[in-house]
Amino acid sequence: MRGDRRQIQTAVLGSADSEEPLLLPLEAIELDAFRRRHQRDTFWCGLLLGGCGAQLTTKLYTDRVCHFAHYPGPDGHPHLCGRSARGVASADHLYVKAAADAWLRDRDTQAGFDFVQPDGVPIGSIVDIQLPHKKLRVHLDREVEPDWDAEHEPVLGVSVPVDSDTLIRRWYVHRIRLDSEGTARRVRIGTEAFARPTEWFALNECEITDRGLSTPAVERIVQARSASPSTRWTPGQKQEESAQDVQAHELMRRVLYARRTESTDLAEEVCREITELSGVSPQLQRQLDAAWRNALAWMKKETEARRELFAHLNQAVAGQKTRSIKTLLTEIKTATRDGRSEEEEHTLREAAASLAALEAAKLACLDTLLEDISRLPANEDPWRLRSEAEQLFHAATEVGKIGRHRRAQLNLWRTRLRYLPSKPRPAPPSRPQERVPLHQQVGRAYWTTRPCPLCGADRGQQCVFDGGPRVGRVREVPHADRLQPVVDELQEHQKKQGTVRTVWRAYDVPCPHCGQEAGAWCLTPGEPHSTRSKEARRLNEQQEPRL
Repeated sequence: MRGDRRQIQTAVLGSADSEEPLLLPLEAIELDAFRRRHQRDTFWCGLLLGGCGAQLTTKLYTDRVCHFAHYPGPDGHPHLCGRSARGVASADHLYVKAAADAWLRDRDTQAGFDFVQPDGVPIGSIVDIQLPHKKLRVHLDREVEPDWDAEHEPVLGVSVPVDSDTLIRRWYVHRIRLDSEGTARRVRIGTEAFARPTEWFALNECEITDRGLSTPAVERIVQARSASPSTRWTPGQKQEESAQDVQAHELMRRVLYARRTESTDLAEEVCREITELSGVSPQLQRQLDAAWRNALAWMKKETEARRELFAHLNQAVAGQKTRSIKTLLTEIKTATRDGRSEEEEHTLREAAASLAALEAAKLACLDTLLEDISRLPANEDPWRLRSEAEQLFHAATEVGKIGRHRRAQLNLWRTRLRYLPSKPRPAPPSRPQERVPLHQQVGRAYWTTRPCPLCGADRGQQCVFDGGPRVGRVREVPHADRLQPVVDELQEHQKKQGTVRTVWRAYDVPCPHCGQEAGAWCLTPGEPHSTRSKEARRLNEQQEPRL
């Protein structure tokens, strides 16, 4: 089984079989306070989360979201875990049980809870709540289709669909959602009815009645459906409506349709027609006025939300946040599908152009890093190889589509990185001394005596990073291409003086096994061939000078 590299946002406290869920803060500043608050607690990949039961630790990052992580295995390799749900909502079933249990205890009501898995669905999809005279089945996702004719009452998550016929037949259905508040998730209950928006309530505003779960909206719906109409049709009496009343009914129907289709343009047109309509019966005029006020309030809310989306988009463009720009562009195009103003179209075009420029720059940075790391010799210092490769992988995560050729190069370096030591290990006394880095072979006064061919630094100027997230910042040591000519001159001088004695490494000699030239990798994913290493040792024993 391959390791799952998705970020883990939820865990349980205390032990692997704990039912106490915990949500990790995403920001580094919040994680510091979280660690202080839980410095004596342990975090686990809980069995009730579908996890492996192993202990977790917290990972703090400033350039991406913080998350839980498994401790590495005894061999130093990443821990393998088959947990399928790892996001913010992966512990919602535990939050639902905890909230429902506390709510029912406040009402002196005992209940049983079960995380059933019909037909082998993942744990957490369904929570069964057995009340004394009623059973609730909470569907948190779409894995199991609700059964409206069973003995239990379904409560649907926000992503679970319900058809209009069911809403008409049952009068209403209940929904559930969980909102993140700090390191917890708060439960809210909603009531949805036909041609009515879902109304949401805190759990302490709900009650358990003979009908089952009840909210303030249920009371209003039942009262409205049960009340006798003010007028009834009787045989022999012809009920006629004026043309204005017929038009009023049509306008109210169009208001409802505009809200269902989220069309503010249609709603604005209908509101204008309502203000121009006169001669409607008094009772119908009151209903028409209420529909007009509700439509205006809805349009105002939609306009503010639309303006806020564009404000967030401008902030993301100013901050050069590629992922935020991409997400907001998709949301805005969906929210404004019924039409956009010229100013809004201009904003979208500017954001799309900025996104394309940012992605092109990041792709160019990735190409530069790939070129730099490919120019490193095979016998380069392993710690530098690991550092350069990790910088390369981080740059790749910032690019959307990298192409097949670049992906193949990244996969090759991931394979090579597995065979590099993860921790510094001192060489045994019998082995030859490791190669000294270039910047340690030259005095600091000679570092800037030549221009740098990579970053363009002039004589007397320090080298700078020419790619990656630290582009433009001063490097601690110069580029190798700048130091190598200085080292070559120094070694040539030492040879003339007869004071040089160098050490042969495996990649300094051609490979007798696969025929690779000196400085080139062997045709293996890991260590060089043993015959190549033996040849290097032979030259060291004979103290052969390197040319």
